[in-house]
Amino acid sequence: MFKKILLKSIPVMMALHISFGYSQQEYPQKPISLIHGFGVGGNIDIVARIVAAPLAEKLGQPINVESKSGAGGIIADAFVAKAKPDGYTLLMMHGGHAVSAATYKSLPYKPLEDFTPISMLIQFPFVLTVRADSPFNSLSDIIAAAKAKPESISYSNLGPGSTPHLIGELIQASAKVKMVSIPYRGGSTPLVDLVGGQFDVMIDSLTVSLPAIKSGKIRAIAVTSPTVWPSLPNTPPIASTLPGFDVRSWHAVGAPKGLPRTILEKLVREIHAVLEMPSVREKLESTGAMVRPSSPETLSSEIHDQILKWKTIVNEAKIPQL
Repeated sequence: MFKKILLKSIPVMMALHISFGYSQQEYPQKPISLIHGFGVGGNIDIVARIVAAPLAEKLGQPINVESKSGAGGIIADAFVAKAKPDGYTLLMMHGGHAVSAATYKSLPYKPLEDFTPISMLIQFPFVLTVRADSPFNSLSDIIAAAKAKPESISYSNLGPGSTPHLIGELIQASAKVKMVSIPYRGGSTPLVDLVGGQFDVMIDSLTVSLPAIKSGKIRAIAVTSPTVWPSLPNTPPIASTLPGFDVRSWHAVGAPKGLPRTILEKLVREIHAVLEMPSVREKLESTGAMVRPSSPETLSSEIHDQILKWKTIVNEAKIPQL
C-alpha cells in the first residue's frame, strides 16, 4: 500500500519541483519588449536600438524595440503602465513624460506612481532648423515675421503634449507671437516635409536633425540648451534671443510599477555596463547627446522635479492645457 501511494505521489512531487524550479529561474527566460511612443527612425527609436542590441547580448534574450506612436508618447506610456511588472515589458521614457503631466488636464496613468524608473540613458537639447533655401537666418527673423503677420509661420512638433510642442508654445509665449503648430508622430517624416517646404521651422532632436544639417539639406538656427551645445558650436542658443530659455530633454528606461527588486537591480547593472561600452557611448554621442546613467532613485527624483518645473512654466506662460 505504501509503495502504491509513493508511486502515485511521484508525478505530483515532480510537477511541484518543476514548477518551483521554473519560478526560481534567473530573469530573463524569454524575449523582452522595449516600447516607445514615437515613429520608427526618430530620435527615441534610434537610441532604443543602439542600447537594445548590446543589452540583449548581456541578458541572453532578444529585445524587440516596438513603436506604439501617438499623442506625444502617451499611448505607449499607457500601454506599459497596464503591463505585467515582470521585466518583459520595458518603456523608453522621455522628457515628454514629464511635459505631458503638465500640459494635459488628465492622463490615463499616473506619471510617477504607475512606473518603475530604472536608469537614465542620455540628455540632449532640441534644435530649430529651416530648409537650406529659407529666408530665415535666425530666430529673430522668425519672430519678426510672426509679429508682422500672425500665424504666417508654421512649425513642426511631435504631437500635442510633446516636448517640441511645448518648446513652440514657450517661444510664442516668450516672444508674444502666434505661430501654427504642425503635429507629427515622430520618425523622419517631419524632416522630409521640411525639405519639401510643407512648413517653415522644424523643432526636433539632434538625432534626427544633425545628419541633414551636416549634409546641408537644412540649416540650424537655434538650440534649446541655455548655452552653445558641443555638437553645434556655431549655432546660438534660443536664450541669446529669449533670455532664460532652457529646455533639455532625456531618454531613460522604465517599467510598470511593482517590478521585483532583483529584476530592477539586474537591469540597472546591465544597462550601466552597456552605457560604459566605448562603442555604445560613441554611437549615442554621435546623435548629439550626452550619456548620463543614473540610479532608479535619481531618475525618479528628476522626473518629479521636471514635472514641477513644467507645471510652473505652463502656468506662468499661460499655455492652455490639453
